[in-house]
Amino acid sequence: MSDTELFRGKTWWIVGASEGLGRAVAEALDAEGAKLILSARSEERLTELAATLTDARALPLDVTDPDAVQAAAVTAGDFDGIIYGAGFYEPVKATDWNPGAVRMMSEVNFTGCLNVLGAAVPALLRRGKGRIVLIGSLSGFAGLPGAVGYGASKAAVMHVAENLRADLKGTGVTVQRVNPGFIRTRLTDKNDFRMPQIMEPEDAAQEVLKGIRSGRFSHSFPKPFAWLFTVGRHLPLSWFQKIFT
Repeated sequence: MSDTELFRGKTWWIVGASEGLGRAVAEALDAEGAKLILSARSEERLTELAATLTDARALPLDVTDPDAVQAAAVTAGDFDGIIYGAGFYEPVKATDWNPGAVRMMSEVNFTGCLNVLGAAVPALLRRGKGRIVLIGSLSGFAGLPGAVGYGASKAAVMHVAENLRADLKGTGVTVQRVNPGFIRTRLTDKNDFRMPQIMEPEDAAQEVLKGIRSGRFSHSFPKPFAWLFTVGRHLPLSWFQKIFT
């Protein structure tokens, strides 16, 4: 499928568009000629972003509220693709457990994704076409130090993408997942450790579009950092975790 068929004139619903990677993806899709529906909790940030884009409208949404998600899907109307990138992150170690942060990561990153998919999948199936792109994480491939809550929630999102790929085969609805490494955002600013190959949001957004264009189910970046996780899945867990400690 050409870029024109994927993006130009097509309507993409971006959930998690107000900041970071989601915002950069919105700008990248706008440059490709896409029409955009922008969702996140911050109406002010969404409105500011929509005003800078060619054809975009703000649709404020709390993904943890199932009723609000269903109502937003009705308001959104028909769309050709949806990207779920809403995320919450707090570095948490098991030795310094933060129940509120862990719960919020689960609710936004995973349960929120399920809420949105519960509205988006039936809508796309009724049309018999469309594309679902879920933003995972390299941290979802294996349990890492200091990632209680975040890694598990992203692993769950990545697993759901695999479920969808199997169940939606032959329906006309394409499912893809994109797994970034570190991206420089207000969330990763919380980290106090060295982040290998950390990317600017604009560069990461181009990788997201590259993954969509590729047609492949899963796209992980940046390389060669992503290769470490590919190889790491075949190593004893103790060896893999030692690399990160």
